[in-house]
Parts: sequence; structure tokens; C-alpha cells
Amino acid sequence: MDSLLTDIDHVAIAVRDIEAAIAWYADTLGATVLHREEVVSDGVHEALIRVGDSYIQLLTPTRGDSTVAAFLERRGEGLHHVGYRVSDCATALAAVKASGARVIDEVPRPGSRGTTIAFVHPRTSFGTLIELVEESSSTPSARP
Repeated sequence: MDSLLTDIDHVAIAVRDIEAAIAWYADTLGATVLHREEVVSDGVHEALIRVGDSYIQLLTPTRGDSTVAAFLERRGEGLHHVGYRVSDCATALAAVKASGARVIDEVPRPGSRGTTIAFVHPRTSFGTLIELVEESSSTPSARP
């Protein structure tokens, strides 16, 4: 079977104070934010920092009922999920479901930067929440 994954898109880190996290990455590592966006449907604000062909995605909740707010309450700040690029999110999601894996999104949905995304439940992926990310031709890519 050929791999459905084409690249690591991002590593997401849940933070309570996104401005402090952005400042830490800038002051400590010299990293700068490439893109910021509020994802209303998920109740989060994100800041993307380019690292090679991928991103660090800093996430903070914008409302108390978001999954990131629940994550911070339960686990505290830290690694939230890993996003993998796929050529076709619907095809990748169908293959994951056909393998018997548990998914969070039954169908792909819009993500930030104009991407199409779907999440795989961490109970089937060894404790790691996985996001499948399909870039569109108009998606601002991390690739130079």
C-alpha cells in the first residue's frame, strides 16, 4: 500500500496565552508568525510559525466549549495534535475508516488557510490526535 501521507503539515501546541507563546518563539528561537486566523467553527485562534516545509501551530481557545479549552483544562499546555498533508482528504479519510480506525470527522470539512481537513481519533492512533490536511491550489503553503 502506498502512503496516504505526503508531508508533516504542522505540529499543534495548545497554549493559554498565544501572545506570550508567540513572543517566546520569537525571542528564544528567532521564529516569526507567518499566518494568524480565528477558526470560528473550532473556537480557536491559531498562529502558524514556519519551520522548513511545515508549521508549528499555536492554538488558544476563543470560547470555553472548544475542544482546545477542554484539552487545556484536562492536560494543560502542550502538544495537541499532528497534522499530516494528504493529496486528497476524502480518499485518505475513507481509507482510514475502511481500516476500522475511529474518526472524529465522518466527512472532510474546511480548515484554516483554505485547507480541507479531517481528524482521526487518538484512541485508534496510539494516543495521538491526527489531522489529515489537504491543501488547495490557493492555500498559502509553508513551502517557499
